[in-house]
Amino acid sequence: MKNLKVYILLAALIFVSMSIQAQDTKNQFNPVNTGVTSLSIAPDSRGGAMGDVGAATDPDVNSQYWNPAKYPFTISRAGVSLSYTPWLRKLVNDIDLAYLAGYYRIGDYSALSTSLRYFSLGEVTVGQDGTGNGGYSINPYEMSFDVAYSRMLSQNLSAAVALRFIYSDLAYRQDEDVTPGSAFAADVAMYYNRYLVLGQRECNFALGMNISNIGSKISYDSGNNSEFIPTNLRLGASLLIPMDEYNTFAISADANKLLVPTRPIQATGESDTDYEDRLQRDYRDVSPIAGIFKSFSDAPGGFKEEMQEVQWSLGAEYTYHQQFSVRGGYHYENENKGNRKYFSVGAGFKMNVFSLDAAYLISTAQSNPLDQTLRFSLSFDLDGIKDILGKR
Repeated sequence: MKNLKVYILLAALIFVSMSIQAQDTKNQFNPVNTGVTSLSIAPDSRGGAMGDVGAATDPDVNSQYWNPAKYPFTISRAGVSLSYTPWLRKLVNDIDLAYLAGYYRIGDYSALSTSLRYFSLGEVTVGQDGTGNGGYSINPYEMSFDVAYSRMLSQNLSAAVALRFIYSDLAYRQDEDVTPGSAFAADVAMYYNRYLVLGQRECNFALGMNISNIGSKISYDSGNNSEFIPTNLRLGASLLIPMDEYNTFAISADANKLLVPTRPIQATGESDTDYEDRLQRDYRDVSPIAGIFKSFSDAPGGFKEEMQEVQWSLGAEYTYHQQFSVRGGYHYENENKGNRKYFSVGAGFKMNVFSLDAAYLISTAQSNPLDQTLRFSLSFDLDGIKDILGKR
């Protein structure tokens, strides 16, 4: 039981650094809490190598997570990708994230896409006595499956809607008190893409928006207590500059905000009973949709704290001959909201049929368990496979 609690705590603190400074945490450190935090982990190597940027970057097979509205602008008609991330390797050695994504472009104006995410918390031993005897092993995990439809609304604008099923089994036993949790959610996304002439170069400028995980709460005790899922607003911009016939350079930026209410803080002099009543009324009883609107104005510290809840990402990508890419980026989260601050680097190699990408995270915050995180992605261009088979 103790080991299970440690593992669940690690999963819940994925976005919270362990380097909290010696401050008055009651008034300073106040992260936004959600269930199923694994849904917020960037799954692929390209976006992960650029500081978790992807709302408006050039469309690729993994756009399902970042912005599914990008798929109608893909050059290839179909693709599939598998990504793997060993998670929190500085702390444990068996927490992993696997992500499978694919799409098929229908005609010239729309696309269908899907993804499957599986987050394993490894093997956990529970029920042991003080001597380590009498225990048994369980394998807690979280997963989600989604399908999206995207369509071009004009030559430069597209929109998408995704539907998602979420399942989380973190229970050490299944009975009337503790059960696996499930939820349904939807994404709404838009993507704007046009060419601009800067100097003598025809550049590509893009804007993106994705409101993800709009849906029900999740409960592990048959609905007696429920948690918000990580509903998130992602806004991004990107500029791709062709330097010559073979070399391109792109710079992108994203801003993220969880559309989830901030947990109220107990006021000085407020009794525990009054605080629990206010917590129930202003937080636990709030519906997911009402929570989205409430999340813009409910931070105890006012507008200053609301701005602290915005995460910022900046990334760059250099590509040679559409075959070799080098990437880098930086991600910033305020120390009072989790303190995820890190650089990321990565590279990618593309052939006619497949692409191989890797990313590496370098934390700038002390004692960050995300430091040295690796990501790997293997993608297949199904158009390329079809062309090769057609030549034989």
